[in-house]
Amino acid sequence: MHKTPEDLQQITAQTLQHYEQGAQAFWEGTRGHDVSQNIAALLQAIEAPPPFEILDFGCGPGRDLKTFRQLGHRPTGLEGAAALAGMARSFSGCEVLHQNFLALELPAGRFDGVFANAALFHVPSEALPRVLSALHAALKPGGVLFASNPRGEGQEGWSGDRYGVFHDLAGWQAFMSAAGFVMLDHYYRPAGVPRDDQRWLATVWRKPVA
Repeated sequence: MHKTPEDLQQITAQTLQHYEQGAQAFWEGTRGHDVSQNIAALLQAIEAPPPFEILDFGCGPGRDLKTFRQLGHRPTGLEGAAALAGMARSFSGCEVLHQNFLALELPAGRFDGVFANAALFHVPSEALPRVLSALHAALKPGGVLFASNPRGEGQEGWSGDRYGVFHDLAGWQAFMSAAGFVMLDHYYRPAGVPRDDQRWLATVWRKPVA
């Protein structure tokens, strides 16, 4: 069904309200998650000399921002929920942009890498092309985008108070390729369990140099 700008605004507002109201519980529930495999997948694909300029897209309370900083890189966070953005600044000591995913204002060609861990699936499919276009423009030529999303078969809609799109690999590839990215790698998480229990699809993409 076609979504009007007002529909998209309501989807975003309700999803962000969920995170605003549950910011502390979200932090307590996610601060111990091990995403070292995902961080390594991004960093290993970047071909520029370190330290890297990294955009942590949907950085939440700042867990991964702090990791990137401790590894010697120059991370910047971006978060839609004001409460989480404030927590991220305090916890990581990094700059954190408070921006709605559907109204991004990013500097062109600034970042070596974009780390979008469990974030882009909240973008309605109708708005996804322009969000991906904005991230593509914010990357340096040759820059890398990492994305991890809960996988599905293209289902889209509400899960409680949160809106989500559950992409399969082919559908996600179509969105990313249309935005100008070239796929480098993909894998499923968590490792070491049957595929039916690997509920996360991780993909690594490059912005071509020319």
